[in-house]
Amino acid sequence: MEFTYFPLVQTKIVDFFRIQRSTESTQKLNYGKGHYVSQDSQKRRKRSSSLVVSKKKRKLLPFNPTEDPLRRMEQMASLATALTATRTEFSNELTYILVWLLSLQIEQFLSMEECSMMGRGEWPPLMVVFDPKEGFTVEADRFIKDLTIITEYVGDVDYLKNRENDEGDSMMTLISANEPSRSLVICPDKRGNIARFINGINNHMPDGKKKQNVKCVRFEVNGECRVLLIASRDIPKGERLYYDYNGYENEYPTQHFV
Repeated sequence: MEFTYFPLVQTKIVDFFRIQRSTESTQKLNYGKGHYVSQDSQKRRKRSSSLVVSKKKRKLLPFNPTEDPLRRMEQMASLATALTATRTEFSNELTYILVWLLSLQIEQFLSMEECSMMGRGEWPPLMVVFDPKEGFTVEADRFIKDLTIITEYVGDVDYLKNRENDEGDSMMTLISANEPSRSLVICPDKRGNIARFINGINNHMPDGKKKQNVKCVRFEVNGECRVLLIASRDIPKGERLYYDYNGYENEYPTQHFV
């Protein structure tokens, strides 16, 4: 696969990811000898409030953004490269198709906290790396603690019946209804974020499950179903991220996955 690497130019990266232009966000992307750490980041590290996911009170953790401004730009450029090469528009929110909007009158919902962080120029410690066999993949660029939020799975929301013959290999079930015609899926082929490049495990290989280090958790946020990808265990720097696309329903064909 031939592609062009996205330039390490601050203005181009800011425009590509639609980062809110402010003195603070500019400082976070500027090159410099020291590391810029915002007061918001310092406050977040002191707070312990987060989403509860079990009776044992284990809590989801927000990602710890990379503080090195040059490395952060490299991380963002790696995703911009992959999105551009696959002709995917960057989006950090679910996009409902027009028919669905008209039938249910869905309103604009608030973004998740981590999406707001990215909008301010903060970035999860992830690198998109091209592999000749697997295509674009995602690697941890620093240690990621168990239960850390990796990203939200976003894209176009459509009825499953409309995508039965879709050739895309990144569809995610959003809502599985008793009536199949009402089931919804997330399709990141036209709009999406870094979740689009987190590869799935091969459920037909003995060692497939051992590679998994990411799982999905579904939440209701202001009446809307949202899908978060979180670390299912501690992930060391340099390890590639893998998710089980059949963790929710055992209907996804993964025999061709590496």
